[in-house]
Amino acid sequence: MSKYNITEKKEKEANYRALVSPQVMDELKDKILDVIVMQKKYKDKNYSARQLAADLGTNTRYISAVVNVKFHMNYTSFINKYRIEEAMSILVDKRYQDLRIEEVSDMVGFANRQSFYASFYRLTGITPRDYKQQHVVVQPTKSARKKRVTF
Repeated sequence: MSKYNITEKKEKEANYRALVSPQVMDELKDKILDVIVMQKKYKDKNYSARQLAADLGTNTRYISAVVNVKFHMNYTSFINKYRIEEAMSILVDKRYQDLRIEEVSDMVGFANRQSFYASFYRLTGITPRDYKQQHVVVQPTKSARKKRVTF
């Protein structure tokens, strides 16, 4: 997978994960989902794990541990997953068909086009442009529609 300079990350065990009790993990998981998904903080380019920790009254190590253990990914991948899912729905939505890919990237919270393309490709295996082309049905124009002739 050399496209977009994507490399597979090696799994490593962090010692601090064992310090977070299962009950605290479950509580933080629900709170994280509420803030990130329900409040759509993933759309905020500047919303960091540090800000999330401050909003939840905890520290970044706990946030990292919960995201790693409960969602099996790091914080950035977790946030980008929701961004890409929203981008996928926007790319196929007829209301947004005139938007450029860069505008969609900005709408869902990516800071730049390159990180959007790399994240999209990593998650879906295709580029945003290819995804849009595969999923959008082109409507024929008025002149291209067959005219019905009656006698």
